[in-house]
Amino acid sequence: MNKQLEFRSVAEAQPGAKWQALFDHHWPAYERWYLSETERERPGYLACYNALSRHMPELLPTYERLCELAGGGDLASRMLSLYRPPAYITGCSQAVLANAHANLLVRNYDYPPELCEGTILASCWNGRRVIAMSDCLWGVLDGINEQGLTVSLAFGGRTTVGDGFGAPIILRYILEFCETTPEAVEVLARVPTHMAYNITVSDARGRYVTAMISPDRPASIRRIPVATNHQKKIEWYAHALASETLIRERQLSILVADEATTEQRLVSAFFAPPLFRRDYRRGLGTIYTAVYHPEEGRASFFWPGATLAMSFADPREQQLTIHYGSRTQRAAEGNRTGHYNE
Repeated sequence: MNKQLEFRSVAEAQPGAKWQALFDHHWPAYERWYLSETERERPGYLACYNALSRHMPELLPTYERLCELAGGGDLASRMLSLYRPPAYITGCSQAVLANAHANLLVRNYDYPPELCEGTILASCWNGRRVIAMSDCLWGVLDGINEQGLTVSLAFGGRTTVGDGFGAPIILRYILEFCETTPEAVEVLARVPTHMAYNITVSDARGRYVTAMISPDRPASIRRIPVATNHQKKIEWYAHALASETLIRERQLSILVADEATTEQRLVSAFFAPPLFRRDYRRGLGTIYTAVYHPEEGRASFFWPGATLAMSFADPREQQLTIHYGSRTQRAAEGNRTGHYNE
């Protein structure tokens, strides 16, 4: 089994021709996804607009501009709101190491390669610079803003679906309008999500939380530095078994609790099992590793044998092709011996 994915970093301060080109490229696939449960299952435009206006009003001008660039169509505008989108699941592992010697957030994104956009977007849409791995055309899988606030999402391992937003747009909202972890906590506690997610947040002062959000119960927000794919207890046993969520959580908890763990030791652990996953056939293989340094305002993305670095001082545009499968496995083995060396 071999798959490949193009990753590219795109720098565009305000929504314009570059974002429009991304929309044109990805829209046919997103349109099929958005209609996968039939159009009648998706909320109408007015419901989408009113939901954004009620819960994330500061985001409306950006949303309206993106809708304009997308052609102003009804279906694209509804999809871009990410209000009650189709259900989807992911894997993912994430951890914060914040002490006197280190302050970083690391995550592995586990997902089908063919469903990942592969776009790292550097923008300044609302007066604050943001670098983020994009999803759903303007949502955020993980990212950092120029104040050093970092965020990352992992599927929460529950089948419950309800009234709320896709987590990527909530993360976008946080990076656009929050500076600190306490400010992000306020957003995570009040903005409704349509599925269960574990959101890890850290800031330049080393303050971190993991918020376990769901559509059917209040958010549980605690000072926990690691998250995988369950919330407090296992509720979806088949997914927990397939994703090895407990094994990964234990590995990360041991690492971050050990005073001897350094930045290099933590990051290197993400390049090896059980954190680095090779189950690409079932859509649970590791697509990339992201490392965010809040104090320095920089982000690094790693693949077996390849690296892409971005900072607010140097948001350069780059492009590379990543192959998944047997070559990924061989290269990941090589990473165990010291791939991480920024």
